[in-house]
Amino acid sequence: MNKIKQIAPGIILCIIIAGPAWFLGKSFPLIGAPVFGILIGMALARMTPRFQQGVKFTSKKILQYSIILLGFEMNLFNVLRVGSQSLFVMLFTLSAAFLTAFFVGKALKLEGKMTTLIGVGTSICGGSAIAATAPVIQARDEDVAHAISTIFLFNIIAVFIFPALGHLLQMSDTGFGMWAGTAVNDTSSVVAAATAWSTAAGNNTALAFATIVKLTRTLMIVPITLVLAVYTARKSKAESSTATYSFAKIFPWFVLWFVLASVVNTFAGIPSQVSGGLVELGKFMITMAMAAIGLNTNIVKLVKNGVRPIFLGLCCWFAVAAVSIAVQTFLHIW
Repeated sequence: MNKIKQIAPGIILCIIIAGPAWFLGKSFPLIGAPVFGILIGMALARMTPRFQQGVKFTSKKILQYSIILLGFEMNLFNVLRVGSQSLFVMLFTLSAAFLTAFFVGKALKLEGKMTTLIGVGTSICGGSAIAATAPVIQARDEDVAHAISTIFLFNIIAVFIFPALGHLLQMSDTGFGMWAGTAVNDTSSVVAAATAWSTAAGNNTALAFATIVKLTRTLMIVPITLVLAVYTARKSKAESSTATYSFAKIFPWFVLWFVLASVVNTFAGIPSQVSGGLVELGKFMITMAMAAIGLNTNIVKLVKNGVRPIFLGLCCWFAVAAVSIAVQTFLHIW
């Protein structure tokens, strides 16, 4: 009970911030509730010690719980059906994003955790991937805020230029769906870009294909977070002679629960209203966590480092988009 009393004020504060951020996100889906959550949180960044423990709990634990609930969005049968066509493309786009993040991040002298978050956000699924990865690599709130802001910027750009570029390249409906699903960062932006294409094409082929490819891409959270967890633990052990290696301690258990939620959603016959409600709750919890991160973010430091993360995001985004096209051309998808 004492623990609950300590964290309750901070959690309630994050809920209060997440409320208007959620409705703003619904009104402006291209921006999204998480971005509004961070912005409102940063605007209210001065807080009393009374809220600190609950805000920290929200930015760490509730963030992990939110990822678990997103598993109820996954249907593994759809993933398997599309996976044979999209997995090969995803392997190359993932490699392109991480290699670009590593080398460009080194050249820009950015911290490794920030480059990892931008690489993961670009290659997998935007804000959700950043949210899943941040606790695994023990990223600072400033790093998360930088990564979310960068991903948001290129989400907006992609929605406007991808359909035009797709027509310029004379892509088929399936080809554009594959491109949008593998190269646009966030799910809402994938849907927006594919909807614009499908409206012009007069059918929903691109939209349906892009959505399934994007959800398949989301599953890449699982292996990536596991690899990063092991790497982070080994690095911490190497840097500290007193550190002990415990796989059970560093294992991102919330990712395992995410997989279990996906399995349950696929095989248990959960009504779509229930699974949809759980996913919406998960997204609201992500907004709460982003509000907590905003409350803990040093806006002065964020502005000072603003240009370099954006340039890194541009390089990663261009690499993923170009590699996706190149691999599809090789496979004659479009």
